Amino acid sequence: MKKLILLISAIALFSCGNKNEKDGKIDGEIVNFAASGDGKVDKDKLPVIKFAEGTFDFGKIIQGEKVSHKFTFTNEGKSNLIITSAKGSCGCTIAEPTKEPIAPGATGTIDVVFDSNGKSGMINKNVSVVTNCEPNTVFITITGNVIVPDDAKKE
Repeated sequence: MKKLILLISAIALFSCGNKNEKDGKIDGEIVNFAASGDGKVDKDKLPVIKFAEGTFDFGKIIQGEKVSHKFTFTNEGKSNLIITSAKGSCGCTIAEPTKEPIAPGATGTIDVVFDSNGKSGMINKNVSVVTNCEPNTVFITITGNVIVPDDAKKE
């Protein structure tokens, strides 16, 4: 019985492989900590994300439409800007950010798609953007007014 438990433990231990598709190592280019080992932050060397607009209003949207907007940003900092995630506040809002590091002075985009299926009335959805900046999370917003098709005929 002890051998069986030992065998199962060994299999479990060695089956937990690294899921990185490269060579099993973390790419040093994507690791950029804002704080050093002593916790001090040299803010002069960090990337800075600056959006051309923080909010976009779609105006009137017919229920069932998928609408999209491309948010543009610039890295106004001194090192590469890396977006680790961009997520909508619900499943109806999908965000696709630039995947490559953004060099100082360069621009990137986040494509946001809103699916109005099953929605009605005024909408206000946030997208949280997590970066290697300080602070590391910023928000962009989409708004609009979803019109139900029967209501659209009245207007």
